[in-house]
Amino acid sequence: MSIYQHFRPEEKEFIDQAMNWIDQVRDSYAPKLSDFLDPRQQEILNSLMGSNQDVLLRFNGGSEFVERRRALIYPDYYSPEPSDFNISLFDISYPKKFVTLEHRQILGTLMSLGVKREKFGDIIVTEEQIQLIAAGEMDSYLTGNLDKIGSASVTIKRIPIEDILMVKESWEEHVTTVSSLRLDSILSAVLNISRQKAQTLISSGKTKVNFKQTENVSEECREGDTLSIRGFGRCKITSIDGKTKKDKWRISLGRQK
Repeated sequence: MSIYQHFRPEEKEFIDQAMNWIDQVRDSYAPKLSDFLDPRQQEILNSLMGSNQDVLLRFNGGSEFVERRRALIYPDYYSPEPSDFNISLFDISYPKKFVTLEHRQILGTLMSLGVKREKFGDIIVTEEQIQLIAAGEMDSYLTGNLDKIGSASVTIKRIPIEDILMVKESWEEHVTTVSSLRLDSILSAVLNISRQKAQTLISSGKTKVNFKQTENVSEECREGDTLSIRGFGRCKITSIDGKTKKDKWRISLGRQK
């Protein structure tokens, strides 16, 4: 039985990479630190580890409330320390009286500076503060290059990881029925919009399944999938509870508040 059949075809590349990390640790008997992984990648890596006793796994992204985390795969003799994860926390200050900065602007600026997405973790935005979690190896690049976001001048300063903002996301539970498990059908039910409008959202590149953009309206959704829709937030399929008497699928969802 192939390991790939439990996952989506587009996840094969990450599965191969993760298996390689595990083999590397087993062969070299030394720890291996990954870049920042999204929740789906963390889930895949966790399942690939299985009940391995000689190779162990730990995640750290700066706090218990963050989404993106670095993974440390290590041999059983090793005792990980927080410093092994090489995570930096930055405060981004800007003229708050005159400017409002949004998550997507900060993300866009970092990408335009040539910083790969896997080299930084969560961007925490509150009314009062913006914090950026990044790989320690990016420190000098970020402090030397990030001085503007949009038209706003910004100052970036490294601060102790203990000062991280503890911002907890809240989710609302919903139960709904859908005619099929296709992405367009589920979006239509979740957002309470027509299936045609859901298809437009997908085909125009505004939808992600498990943090990867898709334009495939007929993509089959599975239990545990996270759906992100630009302008509408995010939801997670917590369970698929079988069919009703009217031959519809009953699904339970968590919707981000």
